[in-house]
Amino acid sequence: MSGPTTQSADAPTRRLAGLLIAGAGLAVLVVAPFTGLYTVFLMKLMCFALFACAFNLMLGYVGLLSFGHAAFFGMAAYATGHVVKEWGFDPFLGILAGAAVAGAMGLVFGAIAIRQKGIYFAMITLALAQMVYFFCLQVKFTHGEDGIQGIPRGMLFGLVDLRDSLNMYFFVAAIFVVGYAIIYRTVHSPFGQALKGIRENEPRMISLGYPVARIKVMAFTISAALAGLAGATKSIVFQAATLTDVHWHMSGEVVLMTLIGGMGTMFGPVVGAGVIVALQNYLATIGSWVTVVMGVIFVVCVLTFRRGIVGEILARLPHRR
Repeated sequence: MSGPTTQSADAPTRRLAGLLIAGAGLAVLVVAPFTGLYTVFLMKLMCFALFACAFNLMLGYVGLLSFGHAAFFGMAAYATGHVVKEWGFDPFLGILAGAAVAGAMGLVFGAIAIRQKGIYFAMITLALAQMVYFFCLQVKFTHGEDGIQGIPRGMLFGLVDLRDSLNMYFFVAAIFVVGYAIIYRTVHSPFGQALKGIRENEPRMISLGYPVARIKVMAFTISAALAGLAGATKSIVFQAATLTDVHWHMSGEVVLMTLIGGMGTMFGPVVGAGVIVALQNYLATIGSWVTVVMGVIFVVCVLTFRRGIVGEILARLPHRR
């Protein structure tokens, strides 16, 4: 009898703790550009944090490892760059167009790959992503190896000049908050509970009558659209979309971010993205040795705290259920 009573009594405490953490996170986002940190670095961090959170929706909550998320990230960047530069779209509409393209790709890719599991699923997503890479290399609108350069930031809704770095920062911060909120709401919903059930025991979910294949495709589509949202935003921040965005190395980086931060946690991918982006930024002077350093850190994480940074912290908290 004490179990339900204790849980109901703890619910307001957990809700209050969640609100305090959310408020602290928003406060950090507001204060960060005034602390002397480079705003472009902060914007890059938020783009990759959103990308990692979107990827974590598949790996951490459905248990499917995709090696093809760079296709959604990069194709959305190309789509946004094209419609903003060539068609004169508002940057916000351009970003939405990029996310929509990524979501449509996710629906198609998911329908093809989702019935496979484990290494077979990973290899199918990698093969599809490589097809996208060679497509981007050949078609004219991507400009091949040159990519789309000089994407204008323009005026947001004709009112806010995004050429101002501070305005651009808060625009990116707003997109990150909205994307993160969508992921949070998805995970903490009946749909999210179904995803966790599929991860833990898929045959049992099938026996209970859940349309497992359809749920997986929906999750894959949401993850792809949010990855596209991150890639589209990055193309506006850096005013470029290149083959690097669709290369399989990008898929490897987002896997690394998620595992280092802690898959299956809400904040872990953000921490992992922060670690990787900071290493790339502050160790840029050592050239290709950055990859070696990242590899060493990954090995240390796997050997010492397999749940990732945030996962290990949560596991060691007292009275954690």
